[in-house]
Amino acid sequence: MDYRTNITEFILLGLSQTKEIEVICFVLFLLCYIAILFGNLLIMISVTWSHLINQPMYFFLSYLALSDLCYTSTVTPKLIINLVTTKKSISYNGCMTQLFTMHFFGGIEVFILTGMAYDRYVAICKPLHYTILMSKQKCDAVIAASCAGGFLHSFGQFLLAVFLPYCGPNEIDHYFCDVYPLLKLACTDTRKIGFLVIANSGLMGLVTFVVLLISYGVILYTVRSYSADNRRKALSTCSSHVTVVVLFFAPLLFIYIRPATTLPEDKVFALFYTIIAPMLNPLIYTLRNKEMKNAIKRLCYLMSGSEGNRLKGVTVFYHHTVS
Repeated sequence: MDYRTNITEFILLGLSQTKEIEVICFVLFLLCYIAILFGNLLIMISVTWSHLINQPMYFFLSYLALSDLCYTSTVTPKLIINLVTTKKSISYNGCMTQLFTMHFFGGIEVFILTGMAYDRYVAICKPLHYTILMSKQKCDAVIAASCAGGFLHSFGQFLLAVFLPYCGPNEIDHYFCDVYPLLKLACTDTRKIGFLVIANSGLMGLVTFVVLLISYGVILYTVRSYSADNRRKALSTCSSHVTVVVLFFAPLLFIYIRPATTLPEDKVFALFYTIIAPMLNPLIYTLRNKEMKNAIKRLCYLMSGSEGNRLKGVTVFYHHTVS
């Protein structure tokens, strides 16, 4: 196979070619990105500055928020900029970097969600062994393994794309660089590489999704014997996890589990796991969670208190200077 390429940049066709729709999308996605930044930073700071950081579920939640923030930041800022610029281009190196980082943080998120499911399984099905199975060292090991798994996944995707020869055209019918749209531009037979993409992304996502569903199925079976109050608490926590898992995995599987083809609907489905899921995750995990609500309230109280102390100090300094 010839690995040479004549392409130095790609043109991202984006979501639409209509100027009016681009303006609407610009405003909408800018607001979404601001919400993503605010919501995920709020979760990270609230958990880190409270006792919740010592609980495995919230420890994983803070890292999930961080991965969400990094994941969407590999795609959304470029999308927003391209909506208001005439030339929607990305350099070859920038395209490959975006592909690698997007799959890296996306892979981390997949494995963190798996770790969170295991945490709920142990807490509900093996409560007497919880402190041993979910110790601080093992939680750190889960995060380290998630990063390693994300790197191996993204490095595999990167190798599949970077060694392909691109001779032209250079227009990517998407709003970010991904493997399937790039396969359409390669001037070589990509059928075998398409199967490798399915194995690396599609099957990995499918196996993880099935494992997560089985674990929550076991949890549902176990809580049948709980008291009504304990059963309600367990189901309330698990329902948030299941909602996030379905919101993230369903569109992802739609794109990556099928053969190497691109459909017009792919861009819409990609919005779910690149923008919508990272935006909704903070709401899903906080609206029905009293501990997170209390942690956020304490954070707001501390911030307002520190602001009040600063204002008080300025006032005392002012009066001292005047007198």
